[in-house]
Amino acid sequence: MNVNIDIDRILEAGAKAVDTAKKTATDLAREGKRQTDLLALQGKKAKAERQLGALVYSLAKNGEENRPLVEKYIAAIGALDDKIHELKNQSAAEGEAPIDVPETPTKTCPQCGCEVEEDALFCSGCGAQL
Repeated sequence: MNVNIDIDRILEAGAKAVDTAKKTATDLAREGKRQTDLLALQGKKAKAERQLGALVYSLAKNGEENRPLVEKYIAAIGALDDKIHELKNQSAAEGEAPIDVPETPTKTCPQCGCEVEEDALFCSGCGAQL
């Protein structure tokens, strides 16, 4: 009789340990995904900032203005900033799904061969107008 009670306790303790390990692994995986998404968004923001800088430089160098295009880049950077802020404040323990960062189609710069986003107007590598 004592053997059955001990076995039941061992099985119960084992089941609790498995549940705890599963929850911990899930939380770690969720946090890793959140961190990966955060890095991807930060990379996209840095790229957009470089493109904005190249655009402003090119416009100033040629004595031109294109306020709507500059404002479009500023709005895009602001939207990325909002997503980054949201993700930084999201707790992995809350069980919320991380923000998906879709893959961006790319093309190659004809000047330097650098890979740039499909909708980029300037190369992030050499600053050439695309």
